[in-house]
Amino acid sequence: MSNAASRVLRTDQAPVVSGRQGEYFEYALSLLGQTLGAKAIGVNVTRVPPGKAAFPLHHHRANEEHFFVLSGRGTLRVGSDTTPVQAHDYVFNPPGDAGEAHQFVNTGDEDLVYLAFSTMQVPEIVGYPDSGKTGVRITAGTDPASRFLVRDDGPRAEYYDGEDGTPVAAIVRRERGEG
Repeated sequence: MSNAASRVLRTDQAPVVSGRQGEYFEYALSLLGQTLGAKAIGVNVTRVPPGKAAFPLHHHRANEEHFFVLSGRGTLRVGSDTTPVQAHDYVFNPPGDAGEAHQFVNTGDEDLVYLAFSTMQVPEIVGYPDSGKTGVRITAGTDPASRFLVRDDGPRAEYYDGEDGTPVAAIVRRERGEG
């Protein structure tokens, strides 16, 4: 049975997921929404150290994201455009193609901290224009097995490539009693 206390989470007591890659990517996410059982909206507090970005430039095909900058300052990159952001700025990123690709870069001298909200529609397709990758997420959450990535410059396959119909022919022959 739910009670009021089960719907409150102190952000300093939220589980934290952190990551770092190379010289320019680092983050710590305090997981809020999913910790309380939210399914439709993902919410976290993202902390990005100076000189870093949390994530590569990316765009979502299904999900929209909203951000409220709590402290620090940085640069919002959208496609090839940039604009400064600071505490109390609100940012909206709609789903779409590479023109909607977005990224926060901490250009300040203290942590850039923002509250991030996202719809949690799956499956989700995410494009990464800087590196030429496309990712597919099949479940919500932070489990790496819930997504896979492909390089955009690989060989493209058409819908019926590799489908010679042999299993179809076998079913037809069997059902017709042809052996």
